[in-house]
Parts: sequence; C-alpha cells; structure tokens
Amino acid sequence: MDIAFECVNLPVPEDANVILGQAHFVKTVEDIYEVLAGMGSHLRFGIAFCEASGPCLIRHAGNDPELEGSASKAAEEIGAGHSFVIMMRGGYPVSVLNAVKAVPEVCTVWCATANHVSVVVAAANGGRGVAAVLDGSPPVGVEGDADAAQRHDLLRQLGYKL
Repeated sequence: MDIAFECVNLPVPEDANVILGQAHFVKTVEDIYEVLAGMGSHLRFGIAFCEASGPCLIRHAGNDPELEGSASKAAEEIGAGHSFVIMMRGGYPVSVLNAVKAVPEVCTVWCATANHVSVVVAAANGGRGVAAVLDGSPPVGVEGDADAAQRHDLLRQLGYKL
C-alpha cells in the first residue's frame, strides 16, 4: 500500500478560532449547529463536515456567511472523510468545546485554537485522513514567576478565574 502525505495550512479568518475534529454521520452539521446556536446570540460561526460515503459532499451550516465559507474552504482543502471544521468568533473554544464533544456523532477533537494550524493529511487507497495537527509555534523557554503572574492576571481579566 502506498501512502502519501500532504500538509494543509488552514485558512483561518482574522480574529477567528478554529475547532477541527472527526465525526461519523451526516447529521453532524445539524447537531453541532444546534449546540453552537444554543450558546448565545453573540457567537458567530460556520461549520463544514466532509461526508465520507454516499454523495461525499461537504455539508455546511452557520450563522455567519464568511465563517461558513471559511469552514467549507478549510474542509475542502483537508478533504479527509468524516472531518469537521468549525470557524467561530464572539467566543472562545473553551466555552463551547465540552458541548461540541458531547454531540453523539463527534468522535474526536484534534485542536481548538486561534493559532496558525497546519494539518498533515494522509492519502491511501482512495481515502484521506488526518494524520497530525500542527498548532502554533514551539516553546521558547519555561515560564518564570513574572510570566506566571501575567498568566494568572489574564485568566482573571477574561473571567475564567476569580
């Protein structure tokens, strides 16, 4: 069996976050849409899902045309069966991640980030799958006391800690 690898750089819009995962059923788009829409009207999002059988279409939905288009474009570039992409603004992935992971069709979440993301895609026997996700930059050192204090302050400013 021959296997080929390709690195896809996700086109994430300015000031957006991305969630990349794998699910297993055509109903995925509707169920993720319902979960995200229920998080509040402030959340803007687009979802795309690569169907892996039948018509093999990229199914999509959202409440923001730009983010829906960006999610569809990213899904098309990845082209891996059963993968899904969520592009979002107006909230952080940490606020929706547990709800997304609780969707019955969701099998895995590979990343949830505002960083630059590259996806290593493997192709063999006519199929494509996500082999790895490269998220952000490598560390440049270990945090010191001042860095830890900044982290603690930031979490409180964002309302994640009291």
